[in-house]
Amino acid sequence: MRHPIFSSGSFIILPILLAVLAITRQAESRAFFVFGDSLVDNGNNNYLLTSARADSPPYGIDFPSHRPTGRFSNGLNIPDIISERMGMESPLPYLAPENTGQRLLNGANFASAGVGILNDTGIQFLNIIRISKQLEYYQQYQQRVSSLLGEEQTQRLINGALVLITLGGNDFVNNYFLVPFSARSRQFALPDYVRYLISEYRKILLRLYDLGSRKVIVTGTGPIGCVPAELAQRSRAGECSVDLQSAAGLFNPQLAQMINEVNSQIGSNVFMAANTMQMNMDFVSNPQAYGFVTSKVACCGQGPYNGIGLCTPLSNLCPDRNIYAFWDPFHPTERANRIIVEQIFSGSTNYMSPMNLSAVLEMERRT
Repeated sequence: MRHPIFSSGSFIILPILLAVLAITRQAESRAFFVFGDSLVDNGNNNYLLTSARADSPPYGIDFPSHRPTGRFSNGLNIPDIISERMGMESPLPYLAPENTGQRLLNGANFASAGVGILNDTGIQFLNIIRISKQLEYYQQYQQRVSSLLGEEQTQRLINGALVLITLGGNDFVNNYFLVPFSARSRQFALPDYVRYLISEYRKILLRLYDLGSRKVIVTGTGPIGCVPAELAQRSRAGECSVDLQSAAGLFNPQLAQMINEVNSQIGSNVFMAANTMQMNMDFVSNPQAYGFVTSKVACCGQGPYNGIGLCTPLSNLCPDRNIYAFWDPFHPTERANRIIVEQIFSGSTNYMSPMNLSAVLEMERRT
């Protein structure tokens, strides 16, 4: 009877082969890339010297670890829930030291709380990853993955990936309307400022396309005049801020129109416009219909509507996050985020244009 003979070299080659196969399998699964602000940041700002951080309790109170992670949420944020729905691992913050090797193949989250379309948005937060830098990191990411997979397979990974970008709210809240007579409000009347933002956002989206992105969800601004922080500062009887709602009302339709134009220019529906204004307004205007007791008072905060300052260990904290639409003065609860993600996947053309994410994925599956 012959017995198999293994040389000592076989025991060296086998682990290498298994590692290569594992990397190849992971490269064939879909990567997910996230760009934008605090609505989608999952911890990059933890690694930066900035005041725009969510790294202390009670942030993360309902996260699986029950610890703060840098997400501006009581639990999961929108990228986490999209990942969960697609059976993917949520991408790590790009700056996380553990985001190396095989883990890079899941994608990366480049988002940073406080940023906007414009580089002067959020200057009060000092050291944040402005969108131009996020795109630089995306290039750097591709170079790092090329050293693992080679250029051709890296290009396939990038072309096949899902991308989410969320920008715009801070350009109003933390720029144009931040203080009376802000520099931008002296430079531009509001309609002109919105047109300028849209023209700058177009450049960002085309840069994403140039870098290989082919499946991109672009969210509009939510109802920025209705968040607890703005109610606390601007509202007399719980009404939304007219100025901020007017800004969102100008910005969102022009963003959707610009996305249609860019898709026509490219000749393909690369960009999906998510009408996050309507997704949020559904439960902001009728919270009880969605099982919330309030859409005016934040779960965590202080002052009127719990809308003053930051959510800290000393803040008021609601016992049941599931019945609040807003977690802190600016950001939705995990449960509200789940309602938004449901519309991203399944919403009609009132919510997702030209089609929802499920339809895009089904079309891809058939081709």
